[in-house]
Amino acid sequence: MNSFAKTVAFSFTVSAMAFKTCSRIHLLGGFRNFRTSLATSAYTTTSSGDLATPEYRIKFSSDGKDISPWHDIPLKDGEYFNFINEIPKYTKAKMEVATKESLNPIAQDIKKGKLRDYHGPIFWNYGCLPQTWEDPNILHPVVKCKGDNDPVDVVEIGSKALASGSVSKVKVLGVLAMIDDGELDWKVIAIHADDALASELNDVSDIEAKLPGVVSGIREWFRWYKTPDDKPLNAFGFNEEALPRKVALEVIEETHHYYKDLVAGKSEKGKLWLP
Repeated sequence: MNSFAKTVAFSFTVSAMAFKTCSRIHLLGGFRNFRTSLATSAYTTTSSGDLATPEYRIKFSSDGKDISPWHDIPLKDGEYFNFINEIPKYTKAKMEVATKESLNPIAQDIKKGKLRDYHGPIFWNYGCLPQTWEDPNILHPVVKCKGDNDPVDVVEIGSKALASGSVSKVKVLGVLAMIDDGELDWKVIAIHADDALASELNDVSDIEAKLPGVVSGIREWFRWYKTPDDKPLNAFGFNEEALPRKVALEVIEETHHYYKDLVAGKSEKGKLWLP
């Protein structure tokens, strides 16, 4: 299949998922509640440079002091986890915490000198958990892959679009073990603590019951999203199952441990910026 055909196939796939997702949100009143959320009061973000340029940055501060979202925001907030949103739902710009830059601002990823955009919009808020790290030096005993050298990714399935750089409390529901270019790239599935469905969703099985098609939509979106660039399909460990909350919490605990070893100098940091 050539690149054009792959782009068409990907567009068809994501369009079908968009219809399912939007229909589901509409039934839940999500369109009525749709809005762009602001960063939580504990953290302030400021932007510099022009949007959609290599210079654009979202920088973080707290109590008037510049901070790193990766290192200075705690992993947990009471019973919930802190979620740093990088990419708002229904957008395409590949924004991410710049782990190799001082204070780790959010920037648009660059590959081969070009700003990265998805070939179709992502249908969930997408970001990461602070103070976690997928260690590229440790081989996972089941999937037989090493970590991707990044904080743990989160797919937030709530009804509201969250602003890039916003910090929110989320409830963890499950996790997918994606294998991307031979690296383990966990995708934690979570929901905003204030979402209308948060009280009804406590595990992967609840997502399947209340929001059928969402888990498979996430899996297929991430399986296909690189194919228009002549990349192979991504794979998933554990028979492609979305693993339950219990396993997701174990993954978070493990990657938080790897993170603590990293900042303590027990692991090779490479080009990563550490405080």
